Amino acid sequence: MESELVVACIESFRGELKISQACAWLGVPRSTYYRCKARNKDLREPSIVERIRELCSQHKFRYGYRKITALLRLEQHQINHKRVQRIMQREQLHCRVKVKKRKLTGQPVQVAEHLLKRQFQATKPMQKLVTDITYLPFGNKTLYLSSILDLYNGEIVAYNIADTQDTSFVLDTLSQLPEQQGMLLHSDQGSVYTSQAYQEAVKGKGIIMSMSRKGTPADNAPIESFHSTLKSETFYLEGLTCTTTAIVEHTVRDYIRYYNSIRIQTKLNNQSPIQYRQLAA
Repeated sequence: MESELVVACIESFRGELKISQACAWLGVPRSTYYRCKARNKDLREPSIVERIRELCSQHKFRYGYRKITALLRLEQHQINHKRVQRIMQREQLHCRVKVKKRKLTGQPVQVAEHLLKRQFQATKPMQKLVTDITYLPFGNKTLYLSSILDLYNGEIVAYNIADTQDTSFVLDTLSQLPEQQGMLLHSDQGSVYTSQAYQEAVKGKGIIMSMSRKGTPADNAPIESFHSTLKSETFYLEGLTCTTTAIVEHTVRDYIRYYNSIRIQTKLNNQSPIQYRQLAA
């Protein structure tokens, strides 16, 4: 039975029979009636279908139905997200961005307790440290930067640059720290940090490990902020977004020296991290 006829027949019984009764009498499932009714509504409003198609194309099919619904509502269209989803499915306007999948390494995972709890202040040097890895996709090949930041004065006390981000990469960064009992080192739950080798090396230095909660980057905000600042004040500011690997490495090393020794920070009474540490000693 054509969708228009299904809807017309059932609508003709309005006031005499319930929808469920009319559907049963015609031998049509209720879901079929509602689906036909929705399809007829879309056909009567071709402009909304066309606008959805335009938005999907405009954003190069990066958006799913939720974001497309949000854009339509910003344009004052009163539309339900389920309707947008149905139209996109029918018109094959699918989001073409692949869903990221986590790789299962098969290694034992040792997740530490979230001890830092966003308490980003320290009363002395090397009391609380935070660490993370960031991408450097600006050269001939992607490099990675592993940094450790002291929350006392924001100083980068250890870092490493490499073209792989495996456990040995972060172990090289960790090896630059002194052995100090009771020092807190906070990271996310990345596989390199939860690996047995890294955990053993941390304990060997007398360091207490802390880890962010899953999917909560704000738990490690200071180091995330540093990596963002580094890129903003070098690669993006100077237009070095497509250069050589050697220049990428030089730029990072030079900026970290500048950041630690020269770049003043308001929270440090307009002193650089090293100046602040030396004057407080």
